[in-house]
Amino acid sequence: MRIAIIAGEASGDILGAGLVQALSRRVPDLQAFGVTGPRMTAAGCESLADIETLSVMGLVEVLKEVPRLVKFRRRLIEQILARKPDVVVGIDAPDFNLGLEKRLRARGIPTVHYVSPSVWAWRQGRVKHIAESVDLMLTLFPFEAAFYRDSGIPVRFVGHPLADQIAADPDPAAARQSLGLPDQGPVLALLPGSRGSEIDRLAPLFLQAAERLTRDMPDLHCILPAANAKARERLDALVAGSPLALTVVDGQSQAAMAAADAVLIASGTATLETLLVQRPMVVAYATNALTAWLMLDLGLLKSPHVALPNLLIDDPAVPELLQGAATPQALAGAVRLLLQRPAYAQAQTRQFAAVHKALQRNADEEAADAIVELLG
Repeated sequence: MRIAIIAGEASGDILGAGLVQALSRRVPDLQAFGVTGPRMTAAGCESLADIETLSVMGLVEVLKEVPRLVKFRRRLIEQILARKPDVVVGIDAPDFNLGLEKRLRARGIPTVHYVSPSVWAWRQGRVKHIAESVDLMLTLFPFEAAFYRDSGIPVRFVGHPLADQIAADPDPAAARQSLGLPDQGPVLALLPGSRGSEIDRLAPLFLQAAERLTRDMPDLHCILPAANAKARERLDALVAGSPLALTVVDGQSQAAMAAADAVLIASGTATLETLLVQRPMVVAYATNALTAWLMLDLGLLKSPHVALPNLLIDDPAVPELLQGAATPQALAGAVRLLLQRPAYAQAQTRQFAAVHKALQRNADEEAADAIVELLG
């Protein structure tokens, strides 16, 4: 079997590597190639281009890169056609991959898209384009699969790799000890995001909210994970001179979540990690004014919720504070309820264990099985 895999961002590299390894166990003579990160390359996938080529985020930011990406996609299609793969798998990066998949499908190559775009939440008109582009959609969440079934698009819910990796019963005391945190007293994890723009917008608000909380919780200790060296540099500058009892760590975000009594977090994939370690959370987000206007004021956002946990639990209970609503006072008030009213926190966490179990399906193996079945 020859398979072309085109991944976008680090999360796509993780999924791609797991998929290549699972397929290799089923197809001993597997030949995999495509747009790869280090994990995919280590798993035996030949690299035609580095994953960083597609790492562009945001509505406005992508516009600047369109000419380069169109040229790159044209060249990549030529390379893939020359190698005559049995199947093409695009992982995430829908604005790039769906167009590529549509062109290759028109040339008779079966196509799979792994990780659904948020078509259920905004730009729902894309579903027609998706139907023209893919022979099979692989989704990480069950509500996504239901949407595609209703739209008549072949789909398979494969589960989420994080649910396979994260223990269902994390040990808060062990996590605190590993991070050098106090054994007693409330701990608040602050996760304002990993990108520079997220840190610049959200970290000051999160820190100001934490300072407000210390007025009636003087023993509050905060932990702030830095996703990478650039994030650490930004965060160190922001916390310099802070009156908070604060620990900044490199990475270790899951341990920080597990150690915390509550988590104040930017909307994104990390909120799923927080759910899986079963910690109550407050979700916030702020983006540039144009993107916010398009999504919120112009009505492009169709989902009633932004926080992923609220889309997964039966009774949405995670506070969502977006744009101007994400003030230090409002953030502190929402976190205070979690720290001082156990019943309020339990309204969230009592639902998290069931979601964890539902998402545990061994995603790598499920995805590999679905592709093998597609090819017959």
